[in-house]
Amino acid sequence: MPLWNENEMINFIVWLVIGGLIGWVASMIMRTDGQQGAFLNVIVGIVGAALGGWFISPLIGVATINQGEFSLQGLLVSLVGAIILLAIVNLVRRGSAR
Repeated sequence: MPLWNENEMINFIVWLVIGGLIGWVASMIMRTDGQQGAFLNVIVGIVGAALGGWFISPLIGVATINQGEFSLQGLLVSLVGAIILLAIVNLVRRGSAR
């Protein structure tokens, strides 16, 4: 019996790609794109989507990419979460959000 079926594997790959794109766009908005590579973009996108899911989704009622929802609103909530994550990281590293 395989670990994942074909549909789950495709969903996982799409999740990684979309997470990477969200992380990349967030890093461009926050001007940190020169400091991180593709791997960190994926991490920022996925963790940012989780933050958006915890804090923003309950307020507006939209699921993020981590919650199996693939919509423009879900992508925007995930992007806002990634931007918040990068702002927090910048605040801790440099003492300023940008």
